[in-house]
Amino acid sequence: MDISSLFAILDLVIRAFLGMVISPIFWIIVAVIYFQYRRINKQKELLFGIVEQAGWKHALVATGHGVIGGLVGTGLIVFMGVSMSGIGIQFLWLLAIAMMLVSPRFICFAYAGGIISLSSIIFGYPQIDIPMLMGLVAILHMVESVLIMVSGHMGALPLYTKIDGRMVGGFNLQKFWPIPLVALMLMVLPDPSQVSGVGMPDWWPLIKPSVTGNPDNFIYALLPVVAALGYGDLALTSRPRDKSKKTAFFLGLYSLMLLVLAVLASRNPSLVLLPALFSPLGHELVIKIGRDVEFKGKPMYVAPEQGVMVLEVLEDSAAKRMGLKTADIILTVNTFPVNSRRDLAEVIHWGGTALETEYVDSERGKFSRANTRKGFHESFGVILVPEGDESQYVELTSKGFLVRWWENRNKDKKD
Repeated sequence: MDISSLFAILDLVIRAFLGMVISPIFWIIVAVIYFQYRRINKQKELLFGIVEQAGWKHALVATGHGVIGGLVGTGLIVFMGVSMSGIGIQFLWLLAIAMMLVSPRFICFAYAGGIISLSSIIFGYPQIDIPMLMGLVAILHMVESVLIMVSGHMGALPLYTKIDGRMVGGFNLQKFWPIPLVALMLMVLPDPSQVSGVGMPDWWPLIKPSVTGNPDNFIYALLPVVAALGYGDLALTSRPRDKSKKTAFFLGLYSLMLLVLAVLASRNPSLVLLPALFSPLGHELVIKIGRDVEFKGKPMYVAPEQGVMVLEVLEDSAAKRMGLKTADIILTVNTFPVNSRRDLAEVIHWGGTALETEYVDSERGKFSRANTRKGFHESFGVILVPEGDESQYVELTSKGFLVRWWENRNKDKKD
């Protein structure tokens, strides 16, 4: 491929990509994502009485990251030659939605794609291009891993929950991104010379289509599409940023392995079972590793023997100006010892506008001191880790609507 052909392809892809970004469909998805972030803010208000009206800010930041992720995904799709033709996208969506009713974490193409691929192998239905489908699943998860690495920790929702009967603090990491993409559509024409286009090198596409016929009659058209990616995780034993980095690493490794298997299967059909099995099982392994770390590891956000630990610092607050952050341990305020939520509230109430805080910096492990002034009616601006007697906490469950309905139905029968 010469330079002129490369620039011609880039021009076509960028034009199609920008057309998707400015389309009404993309901004409808952005609006849906805005309401998701608004819902998260409502959860924070319900748990801690903190009112935030910044759902649109989170949505716009997520949109910016989603556009970047879409560029990465588009580049991978075009480079690998992933086509939307013959992959059973309608079956994929229907099965993913159905599985969501069993558990929200199953609304993932890794599970739906794997099941559809295995059905195609065992029963011959639906007839799909399995390597191409697995290539798409791998690329979408690769984009997701990049987005998690960059922004998975942003806007983490603080929470209280119980593990083995013990109240602990933590964070619910929830992110949603609108993803504009330019996919490919494979068509077989009797005389491709009648259609103007750009020639591709002999090695392309890396994922060979399963369509029979003369490859010289294959042409690929650009197809602008929009998708939405979501990320849900828990950080109970580490900081949200550290948790998202670990998740991004394992998810990226999974995506790369699945992509390699898809390429191999496209060139050797006898290997098609490998990506079909690895898609759901490998993803489940990534989930299991993450859950084992959080539920079997040592909780990070628990009340210390002395002082009070910060779970989250609110934006534009006195605590934020002091430089306090998650997992710092406040020892004194205005020289008065602070060993409970009540102690802190009383000291702040009677402490006036000038505040001096002594605390243990959680990142450096050193004693620190900070000063600031706050408004008379301004709150200090921290959410503390639970002390064990809280009535409001989150029950961690991955049960979907159908499972909850079935359990409630059986419970009513017993009663």
